[in-house]
This record gives sequence, structure tokens and C-alpha cells, in this order.
Amino acid sequence: MPTYLFGLLKHPWKPLAIALLSGIGMGLAVAPVNMWFLAWVALAPLWILIRLARQAATGMQPSAFTLHPALHCLVWAIGYHGLALSWVFDLHPLTWMGVPWLASVAIALFAWVFITLWGSAWVLIWYLSVNWVSQLLNRFWSLKVWREGSYSANQTDSIPALTSPHQLSSLHPCTYILLGTALWCIVEGLGSRSPLHWTPLAYTQSPFNLPILHLGQLAGPMTVTAAIVAVNGCLAEAFLSWFGRDQHREQQPPRTVTNSDGVRFYLTLAACCLILSHLIGLALAIQPLTEQAGSAFKVGVIQGNIPTRIKLFETGTQLALKHYTQGYETLADRGVDIVLTPEGAFPWRWVGTPQQARHPFYQAILRRGVPAWVGTIGQRRDGLTQTLFTITGAGEIYSRYDKEKLVPLGEYIPFEASLGRLISRLSPVEGSLMPGRSPQTFDTPVGQAIAAICYESAFSNLFRGQAARGGEFILTASNNDPYTARMMAQHHAHDVMRAIESDRWTVRATNTGLSGIVTPHGKTVWMSGYRTYETHAHTIHRRQTKTLYVRWGNWLTPLLFGLALLSEGLAYKTRYQR
Repeated sequence: MPTYLFGLLKHPWKPLAIALLSGIGMGLAVAPVNMWFLAWVALAPLWILIRLARQAATGMQPSAFTLHPALHCLVWAIGYHGLALSWVFDLHPLTWMGVPWLASVAIALFAWVFITLWGSAWVLIWYLSVNWVSQLLNRFWSLKVWREGSYSANQTDSIPALTSPHQLSSLHPCTYILLGTALWCIVEGLGSRSPLHWTPLAYTQSPFNLPILHLGQLAGPMTVTAAIVAVNGCLAEAFLSWFGRDQHREQQPPRTVTNSDGVRFYLTLAACCLILSHLIGLALAIQPLTEQAGSAFKVGVIQGNIPTRIKLFETGTQLALKHYTQGYETLADRGVDIVLTPEGAFPWRWVGTPQQARHPFYQAILRRGVPAWVGTIGQRRDGLTQTLFTITGAGEIYSRYDKEKLVPLGEYIPFEASLGRLISRLSPVEGSLMPGRSPQTFDTPVGQAIAAICYESAFSNLFRGQAARGGEFILTASNNDPYTARMMAQHHAHDVMRAIESDRWTVRATNTGLSGIVTPHGKTVWMSGYRTYETHAHTIHRRQTKTLYVRWGNWLTPLLFGLALLSEGLAYKTRYQR
């Protein structure tokens, strides 16, 4: 039995280097690099390191020095989240806001470190959850065996007697795969309910691996995540079987299969999971889009290209009025039914104010009579909101959508009452916006929309809720400046996932890029340039279908957890029952 695998644990830098490189591999899978195939193998090294380290720590194999598996998880997560979120450094420079150069570097560095560690914390929680649940199951079965005496009755000369009711037995590798997959989905689901969420494993496949993304129609993005984790887990177990290191192998009864059988079994399981998941997704992806009669309408998109560094000053104000007014009139001439502007196209509160009557864009609406979705600042009794208004051709407010998921440190200061003074030294936020009140519906003259503003594209549950309440198409209005095309590509990748999951046409309007039109199958039929002023008109359709995900939500995760328990129950009977 080879021992050199455990020998690498004696050298701290080796497992850490492996964990970091595999995390970076996962980071390369996301847009704009789009090496999505790496995601199907990049988690396996971490899985192997955790299993080896746990065996060494519990005395299964002597080791002079053993790093805690949690450290491997942390390093892997930093490699993944740190690379995927490296676009945060594009915040620098903030000198246009009067922030000194060094302070601007500190702000960008603080933001990157904070959100990287935030994402890394969820990977740590996953490991701790797997470890905790595994110990609970181990102790449950050990206590059960102790009470029933079945282990002692079945023991042979090569198997030591169970001398304590707390002696840990071994979970079957299939149980680990199911348990690890289910708990990753649970933890990632909890992360999607938190204030910060951007890097789920599922988005490593967007926008190019469209067949697998269609699994999102079944149980949301967790379906894609589950497939990725399961395949990686199977590959890891195949590797461990190859070197004769099945989990707690020395405590298990003699097997009737060899290590080669184990390798073939887990490689076959990985291949089946990979192929079957893609075939199911492909079957969903090739379904024809059947549009109802009268469901079509023509939407216009304006990408104003007003850089953030001038947006709040007189130069930016005049440029916004010029670009959006001219763009609106150009699209009205092209016969659109309604026009979409980006988030904060007019970053001041002009709707309902005395200045509204003199607003050039508002006057253009009155002249041409074409409704518009206007991204601006809204007013509520409890404060200001980031809002998308529907303005009718008569200049009246038809409906509004208030952004629910605000960007921490960008649109509000967390724990402002206690930490406001400290955080304000690192954040350019001068005042906090108020989040929208859930649930919201966004009725418009062309049908009920599923609306999201910028950062909300990463939160699938917001889209699912609006689709369940009757939303017929998706609108996302964003301001991605000052970030570069790296962030914009990832934002587009999120919207591609949301279009597929809800089976809806999606219209994206951004300030500086990348605006686009996405079909319900995730195909991008139009995409704007990067930091360009553009207008575009496109015909889309209202859809009233409801995917399994929209109807039932994330039903897969509890099913996987139940299968993990069932798997261990069957393994217990195989190992210990007469």
C-alpha cells in the first residue's frame, strides 16, 4: 500500500500549492476565460486532500505533520474566488471622487479581500458541515452496532472487535459523494440568501455550456452545481481507490472487489453523471420555442456610455441627457413599443419633481408617445431607492421596481449605526439607499416583467419569485462602470442562466456594456460593444410557461440529502448485518 501520498502532508507547501492551483483552475472556468471544462475536475484535488488529511488526523496513517483540512479549503476558495473576483480592483482609481491615490488602492484591496474571504467562508462552512454530519452518522451507526452486537458477531480474525460505542466506523464513499454534493448545494443556497453572492459553481458553465445550463429549469442553478460537485467527487474517489486509500479502509470488512474494481466503478459513475446530465440538458435545450400569437413586441435598448467618473458632474449630466434623449428618439423612429434605459441612467431624483416638466427625456416621451423604462433614483417615505420606473407615453408613472439587493459598501453601509464611521473611511458611500420591499410585481404596458437591477442578476430566487407571480419576460438594468469587460462578461453569464431557468426572453441594458438580448434557451442574439454608445431594437415575446424550478423551487437538494442517508443505511446493512 503506497504511503507517499500521505508523505506530502508532511510538507505544508505541497498540499497548499495543490489546493491553490485547483482553486485557480476553477477560477479559470468562469467568464471571460470561459474554460468551463476545468470546473469538472478542479474540485477533485481539494476532495482528495480533505480525505487524506482526515485519515492522517484520525490515525489511519501516521503523519509527522498534518495541516487541518479547513486550511486546504480556505486556500482553494481563495484561489477560486480571488481570481474570479479580481475585477474588483477595477474600482481603482477613485481619485475623481477626491479620494487620494493610496486610499483608493486601499479601498479596492479591502473590497477584494473582503468579498474573497466572504466567498471562502462558505467553502469552509461546507467542509465543517460535511465533517459534522459524517461524525454524527459514524457515531449513530457505531452506537447501533455496539447495542446490537452485530459487528462482534460478524468479525473475523482480520477485523478488530468494536471496543467502544463511540469508535468511528467508515462512511461509504458513495455516501460521501451524495453528502458532499447535497451539503454544497445547501451551503451555496444559504449564500444566495446573504447580502453578498456572485460566484456559485454553476456560473462556471455560462454562457457557453448551454446544454448543462438547461438543468437549471429542473431545480435552479443548484442542479448544475450538484452535477459539478458529484462528478468531481466521483473522480476523487476513483483516485483514492487507485492508490488503495478508500476512506477508513482498514476498518471495513474484507471486500469482494479489488482496488481496480473501485477505480472502474467510480470512473464509470463520473462518466455516467457527466454524460447523463449533459444529455438531459441537451434534451431540454433542443425543445422548440413555441410562441403564442400576439405575444411579440419590439423593445429598444439604449447603452448610454456615461463613465462613472463624470456621471455625477455637470459634464456627465449633459452627456446623459443628450445620449438618452437622442437614443430614445432614434428608437421611436424605428417603431419600438417601449424603450429600456440602464440603472441610474439619470442618477438624480427627477420623476415627480418640478424639474420633470423641463427634462429633455421626459419631453421626448410626451412628443413621441412611446413608453420607457427609466433607471433613476426613487423616493419613499423611509428614503431613496435605486428604481426602474415605467413611464407611459403620456408621461405618467405606470409602475416601479425598487432594487432589493443593494451592493454592500457601494449602495449602503452594513451595520451603519455601529460601524458607519469606521467603514466610511474606506468606502465612498455618502448615504445609504433603501432596499425594495419584497415581493414586487412589475406590470407594464407591454406585459408583466421580471425586473432586476444590476447586482440582482446573481440571485436566482428573485427571478423565480417574479416568474411564479406571472412575469412574462426579463428586464435587467445595470451600471457596470468602472469595471472592465471581465466583470461585464460574468454579469452577462448570470443573466443567461436566469433566462434559461425561467424560460424567458431577457433584455439587458447597461451603461457601458455589455447590453444584450438573450433567448429562453440562453442564446445571445445581440450583444453591445464595450464602452460604446449604442441603441438596438429587437422583437421579443411574452411567455407564460413555468419550468419545474419556477413551480417547485430547489427540490433537488433535500432529495440528495435523503439519498445520502439512504446510501449509508444500505451500506450499514451490507457491512454489519448478519
